[in-house]
Amino acid sequence: MKLTLKRGRMLKRRSEFQRVYHKGRSYAGRYLILYVFKNYQGERDHVGFAAGKKLGCAAVRNRVKRLLREAYRQEQARVPQGVTLLLVGRAAAVRAKSQLVQQEFVRLLKKAKLVET
Repeated sequence: MKLTLKRGRMLKRRSEFQRVYHKGRSYAGRYLILYVFKNYQGERDHVGFAAGKKLGCAAVRNRVKRLLREAYRQEQARVPQGVTLLLVGRAAAVRAKSQLVQQEFVRLLKKAKLVET
């Protein structure tokens, strides 16, 4: 199976991020916060990645977003259709290893009841 993440599936506009923040449900972990917004209009699934300025300089924020993208890319086959996800990095993710972030992403997906245990 090809594990690519298409650019067309990623959230880009501020309004898209705001819709997920305000209407979605959040699940917090040590390294990331997962926002889940279910699309009832049959839209295809989308995903967004964010890292606030409190985490550090641009290089640090970009590393955190890379970790989040990689965690999603590895587990995207498990995410059901019709769901928009937003992954927001937390301060602990700055020094975290990729595997730990991925494990937490899977744990939060289970907590949100999006995948089987």
